[in-house]
Amino acid sequence: MTYVVTDACIKCKYMDCVEVCPVDCFYEGDNMLVINPSECIDCGVCEPECPAEAILPDTESGLEQWLEVNTTFSAQWPNITRKRDAPADADEFKGVDGKYDKYFSPEPGQGD
Repeated sequence: MTYVVTDACIKCKYMDCVEVCPVDCFYEGDNMLVINPSECIDCGVCEPECPAEAILPDTESGLEQWLEVNTTFSAQWPNITRKRDAPADADEFKGVDGKYDKYFSPEPGQGD
């Protein structure tokens, strides 16, 4: 099992999860974070830290797409280990449905 970041993170990118991860398995895209499933130790400490409730265990049904997104982009985006401020408009996007099709960006973030 691993944890994955879902589209609830897109345009929110709060980064509370990054601070608590003991193995630094988060990677930063332009407008979301992902988890490297090979590095994740399934500890679960990140899940309750996410204000957007974007982090879920991959054992939940329907998360195959998110496992693929996390796997693909954690190999392309820079590692992030320190929390920064969320985007100024993050709260406006919290809870919005269908963010992947509307807002996802494959561009990397800045990382550490």
